[in-house]
Amino acid sequence: MTQTTTFTRTALSPTLRALTAVALVTSATAGPAAAEPRPGSAAAEAARSDIAKTLGFVPGFFKVTADAALPGAWQEMKGLQLNPGTALPGRTKELIGLAVSAQIPCRYCIIAHTEFAELNGASEAEVAEAVAVGGSARHWSAYLYGTQIDEAKFAAEVARMIENAKRPARPAQPIDVVDAKSALADIQQTLGFVPEYLRRVPEPALPGAWRELKDLRLNPNSVLSAKQKALIALAVASQVPSRPCIVAETAFARQAGASEREIGEAVGMAAITRNMSTLLNGQQIDERGFRADVDRLVSGAKAAQKKAALTASRKR
Repeated sequence: MTQTTTFTRTALSPTLRALTAVALVTSATAGPAAAEPRPGSAAAEAARSDIAKTLGFVPGFFKVTADAALPGAWQEMKGLQLNPGTALPGRTKELIGLAVSAQIPCRYCIIAHTEFAELNGASEAEVAEAVAVGGSARHWSAYLYGTQIDEAKFAAEVARMIENAKRPARPAQPIDVVDAKSALADIQQTLGFVPEYLRRVPEPALPGAWRELKDLRLNPNSVLSAKQKALIALAVASQVPSRPCIVAETAFARQAGASEREIGEAVGMAAITRNMSTLLNGQQIDERGFRADVDRLVSGAKAAQKKAALTASRKR
């Protein structure tokens, strides 16, 4: 018995609104072959039909995705990544996807998530910082995993850091971090103690490693919020995978005000990104063709957004 999947159109997120708007500017030129559905299961054909209706055409890699995988993969992407009803806004979801893509690494996904993050309003500084947070998460997962840190002790130290952070800040004396000794002094002053995992960092590496951690992750004046940075790092840790980092970043995200739904969606975005990266690379999708598909989506969306803005201004 063949099960047919039915897709319904819902209210659109900024990303999906932009992508859907492509249909308005491409339908006149795309021609009847734009969707090019290939023979397959009824569910796969329904999925490709819904993709064509949603995006204005069927991107190349969706045409060759296995029929058995496509309906669910598309429904998951549309349900979370492109859904306006999620707890996380589109910009944060795309920055998470970018950070995960950057450290897989997956050139296809980096191209797409960068463009889609910008469509959702992300600045160049936010894009750069999201990538940096992804790199930092991967960096510390290597130290924690490689030094075989005791997970129970590490979790207790994370809880201690969070408790110390809740206390009123004390006047801090500027410390010039130039070597391991000055780094340890600055760690003590900043965190209230020196966690074991930082003591295990080789002395020649500690000053730079600590400065990056402090300036990027602990900086309240960076372009991304503490919650965004923790959720990005959690997503990266989830698919490395790094159990200690997952423990830490989940706790830091909660400390920064993230809800359980937001935490779950960050992990979900990591899973979607990893899945799509596997499909794109495993199917050896032509990069120039993929870039052309992304450019088609983006240029069409921008044109449609301008048209919508002009129409709205005339109605005022």
